[in-house]
Amino acid sequence: MNQHLRSEPIPFIDVASQRRRLGASLDAAVKRVMDHCQFVNGPEVFELEKQLAAYSGAKHVIGCASGTDAILMVMMARNVGPGDAVLCPSFTFIATASPVARTGATPVYVDVDETTFNMSPESLKRGIATARKAGLKPVAVIPVDLFGQPADHDAIAEIARADGLFVLDDAAQGFGASYKGRKLGTLGHATATSFFPAKPLGCFGDGGAIFTDDDELAATLRSIRVHGQGVDKYDNVRLGLTGRLDTMQAAVLIEKLKIFDDEIAARNKVAERYARGLSNVVTVPRLAPGNTSVWAQYTIRLPKGTDRDGFAAALKAQGVPTAIYYGKSMHQQTAYKQYPVAEGGLPGCENLSQDVISLPMHAYLTEADQERIIAAVRGALAG
Repeated sequence: MNQHLRSEPIPFIDVASQRRRLGASLDAAVKRVMDHCQFVNGPEVFELEKQLAAYSGAKHVIGCASGTDAILMVMMARNVGPGDAVLCPSFTFIATASPVARTGATPVYVDVDETTFNMSPESLKRGIATARKAGLKPVAVIPVDLFGQPADHDAIAEIARADGLFVLDDAAQGFGASYKGRKLGTLGHATATSFFPAKPLGCFGDGGAIFTDDDELAATLRSIRVHGQGVDKYDNVRLGLTGRLDTMQAAVLIEKLKIFDDEIAARNKVAERYARGLSNVVTVPRLAPGNTSVWAQYTIRLPKGTDRDGFAAALKAQGVPTAIYYGKSMHQQTAYKQYPVAEGGLPGCENLSQDVISLPMHAYLTEADQERIIAAVRGALAG
């Protein structure tokens, strides 16, 4: 009789289990903030910045209100604006390009490598040429460490140096990963990350941070996040915004950072088990040599001709949730499709948008649940 009962759904991202694990320490951290009542730019914000700098190896960390604000603040600090072009991969979340558009500059889309999901250096070169042909001035490139794996930073940096481009690493999904032995946060001229609750290091609301070794840039960013203030809040010396990281979220992140490496190790074990169980029926993600990943998502590619909606429905019927990152690349979306595309088009982005699907991925997946997910995938494809 029990075999006919529907299994309980598996969480796609399990913040609740992490909350239970941290329990009293999180409660105490929040209570400290409630007791001292320094809710804006309280001591936890600066303590978190110090700890993130030590963790990443970056000289400066500037906490901010979201990963989107992190990118926007860097664009503002660099005075990016109308007539400028910023190169972005199209296969990513819209928050990579939306801050560029908000400055009046032009996002120029480049293709991605279909194996790593990350920016193609060859397409980046073509995108720079496309921007110049359109009468734009290429000023920056934003590589994205998609799904937790670092982009090809050496190749991108070489192209950026040759063309005088500022490199802003979008590590919203990749913070905690390493590229050739270096933690993200130390690559490029600056790094932006997000602490959205679903991220590998996430708070209980919105939050973000910027990492840089540039003293002048760091000082400008600290001004921008508080309305552009100078020596005090009534001496505003530049355009800014209200981009501060909430003290309560900083307190939560300090506690979560203590178990971050342990959770990354657990995520890698999940990824390894998925790869063993699925590599002969789907295309599983592969790490480039020298990279580690924090596996923000575990994204597979279905065999050509698979009914992706039917596949997702079959898994859902067995209590296995899925998500599609991203069913439309940025250049295919209504508000953003008017911007230039690198010469040669974006076939990699378009191919991926048609056949990717992501499976549950978090540090609290039991082996039994992982085997259940693997069996569900294999069964849905066999069916």
